[in-house]
Amino acid sequence: MKVLVELRPAFDRHGGIPQETRLLFRSLSRLEGVEVQGLIQSSNLVVEPGLPAEPLALPESQRIDRLSKVVMSLQQGPSSHRLEHWRKRLLRWAGAPAAVLGSLLGRSLALTHFDPAPFKDFVWRSMFSRTLTLDDFDLVTTRRYRVLRWPWALLNAIGVATGLLGRALYPRLDTQGLDVLVVETPYPGRVRRGTQLVVRYHDAIPMLMPYTIKDRGLHRAMHWQALKRNAADGAWFACVSEATRQDLISLLPEVAPRAVTIPNLIAPQFGPTDEDASRVPEIIWSRKNRHAPHGGGAALPAGGGEPLRYLLMVSTLEPRKNHLTLLDAWELLRARGHAGLQLVCVGGLGWEHGAILERLGPWLERGGVHLLHDVPADDLKLLYHHAAATVCPSFGEGFDFSGVEAMQCGGVVVASDIPVHREVYADAAEYCSPYAAQDMAAAIARVVDPDAQDRRVCLRQLGTANAARFSTEAVLPAWAALLERLRGGASASR
Repeated sequence: MKVLVELRPAFDRHGGIPQETRLLFRSLSRLEGVEVQGLIQSSNLVVEPGLPAEPLALPESQRIDRLSKVVMSLQQGPSSHRLEHWRKRLLRWAGAPAAVLGSLLGRSLALTHFDPAPFKDFVWRSMFSRTLTLDDFDLVTTRRYRVLRWPWALLNAIGVATGLLGRALYPRLDTQGLDVLVVETPYPGRVRRGTQLVVRYHDAIPMLMPYTIKDRGLHRAMHWQALKRNAADGAWFACVSEATRQDLISLLPEVAPRAVTIPNLIAPQFGPTDEDASRVPEIIWSRKNRHAPHGGGAALPAGGGEPLRYLLMVSTLEPRKNHLTLLDAWELLRARGHAGLQLVCVGGLGWEHGAILERLGPWLERGGVHLLHDVPADDLKLLYHHAAATVCPSFGEGFDFSGVEAMQCGGVVVASDIPVHREVYADAAEYCSPYAAQDMAAAIARVVDPDAQDRRVCLRQLGTANAARFSTEAVLPAWAALLERLRGGASASR
């Protein structure tokens, strides 16, 4: 069985969907009887075409030259040559619509080939090193890869634009010879007959909470138009939680028979540690977001040999994640006997973060709040383990990695009382309302007060057991079962 896995998100940051993409590619590659290939596509760059189907027909020097151009075209940043810059812009805005038109007339978009052998360093460091361990190096650098040159964002934009005219149009990919294409989020493309599309569905937030997303009108339309097209084409949906599956069915009831729940995988670096807390202040200082106001926060207070006490939140700074209620709750805790408690926020600057940074600003300048970014998993593991509590206060989620990661590292979790948290964290978290700072402060106090030791021990034990549900060993059989089901359906259709 040949399975092509979309790797576009793998070029992005450490956690979330990019992390899941890398883990899924690695895990599916371990299944018996499954040949996994990776689909290389940029979100917003035109990628140079790779090798033809018979690359050995080219001299070695030409093969290397073409592959090198693919690598260079995947790099972000302004072009050093103005003519080249405008050539790429012309390709992006004129070439892709022409390709879509050709697709509508029966011509599929080519998926050319990429040989990783001469570019193992690029493959590893640009796509996989943020999540996988060196044990996986040979696995991911010896796979086969395919190249789709047209940007994902542009294909989405074409779908949105044509949707305004009454029917969203998307190109058909040349997936001949491939049994399954697995994509992350609704995909702006179609597959050829004989290939089954599987959408890894992370959440319905663009539809059910559109007021919380970036570029609301565009991203909502991108999600909805592609989702409807995928569903109409008979796609299967692998939802990251049952709550997300139910949200999907509320939007498109007809996909219920083709929607299954397969939870996210947790990165192998997250786990128990025997390392003491002495390195925590160094991690906080070295990973401060220097581009944020006040350089991510003032210097840490002198500890006098005592371990640093801190709450931890791991999330992009954007309104849905609810940093502001947590900050209010933290201030209440400091006024109620936890004066030395710090607040450490790990995550990049997302959209509409101005109000959050303005509220954090005085504490970043004075000290007490620390804003970190680009924290590797090995360092984040230590922060999870030694935090007084990891707080997950979101208003809405599709899964929420941070709580499970904290549990796997032996941490204590406090979470907003929303359906997906109840499902994913079960009884291994302390719950609170995301709308009331008083309630959130009380929930945090129940696990950080001096007399809360028994509760902390209980939550750690429950958390370790709960996190095991998201290991590769626990989740991979569900993927194997889905692929086997699709294999059977394909055989029957033939």
